Amino acid sequence: MAIYLLALLIGLVAGLRAMTAPAAVAWGAWLGWLPVAGTWASFMGHWITVAIFTLLALVELVTDQLPSTPSRKVPQQFGARIVMGALAGAVIGTLGGAAIGGLAAGIIGAILGTLGGAAVRASLAKSFGKDLPAALIEDAVAILAALLIVSMAA
Repeated sequence: MAIYLLALLIGLVAGLRAMTAPAAVAWGAWLGWLPVAGTWASFMGHWITVAIFTLLALVELVTDQLPSTPSRKVPQQFGARIVMGALAGAVIGTLGGAAIGGLAAGIIGAILGTLGGAAVRASLAKSFGKDLPAALIEDAVAILAALLIVSMAA
């Protein structure tokens, strides 16, 4: 049951920052924390995968601060969060022999994280009178949560 909760939580992270979740999972696999060798998810532990997801996560952290960045709730953004939540959740689920269950939990988490994250960020931005502090708080929460989830899955 804990594996499904971790998959749901990594999906929530994907709802906050789409690329942070797979980057964290890739780092966990590369460092040997997530034993995915010999499974369909073994590609997540390759240094190229780690490099790609890390670069994408860093780019996302920068572009999220730009006023021209579309809402996370537009179809392309929402879809990317669902796909990344599904991937990260499936990798976490694989650790417990439940890749499909992890995938489903990751999707649910991504939907909840996208909608809930947008609402919380809007509320924080309103409180601060501007978006940047809210965005930086959301960045920190996503990164710290991803690290905690991956370490708990280890």
